[in-house]
Amino acid sequence: MNEALTQYDAKRVTDAPVVIPSQDVAQIDPATLNPMIESFLMSDPKILQRMSVALDTTVRAEERAQAGGAIASMRDKIFNDPGQVVLGNPDGDVTLVEFFDYNCGYCRNALPDLATLLAEDPNLRVVLKEFPILSNESIDAARVAVLVGESEVDYWTFHEALFTSRGQVDKSVALLAAADLGLSSVSLELDMNSEAVANKIQTSYEIAKALNITGTPTYIIGNEVIPGAIGIDELKTRIANMRECGETLCEG
Repeated sequence: MNEALTQYDAKRVTDAPVVIPSQDVAQIDPATLNPMIESFLMSDPKILQRMSVALDTTVRAEERAQAGGAIASMRDKIFNDPGQVVLGNPDGDVTLVEFFDYNCGYCRNALPDLATLLAEDPNLRVVLKEFPILSNESIDAARVAVLVGESEVDYWTFHEALFTSRGQVDKSVALLAAADLGLSSVSLELDMNSEAVANKIQTSYEIAKALNITGTPTYIIGNEVIPGAIGIDELKTRIANMRECGETLCEG
């Protein structure tokens, strides 16, 4: 038995990997290594381009994964919050969410894109999120807009009126647009500072914080947060991809 153990131990020692102490590892002088790296990269400059593309792809994938997790955690507040403004087909197969500020010039320029989508896509559901971040006047307009959204009037007409008005959009502009739809300016002004209205806007702020939304317009389609006015063609492509593969970017 002792002989067997001895043979086993001898074999274990023989088969064990040789560990070289760290201090015995050869060190390459940077003065020698750096020119070698530079020469290698210069021999094929497209290596850096491929590395840049690979890095961009990795970063975008990580951002989509992070955004997807955040969206999933707040899905009801984003897509199904009671009382939120829903345009288009309420039972549509794709939902486009837009965060906007009535004093945002980019939002104003993007208004025709939304109008085109609503007119041409009968299966699109659009959710509008008041996200007043540019001024106190924006907050006042948003407060009025929340009440208009809860009323039995054509919200799109109100929405369009504010974005096509001249100058800064403030409380008076919003109240006038609402009055044109038959709503009482007096009642709206009395109710616009209510806690319920403040909570509705606060929900948008909470979603924006969770999703790192810092500007307008910002769209959400599926599991993607899309900052900026990306144009009608890009929006249509992402919506079409959602229908084709369930993601805004389809592989292949």
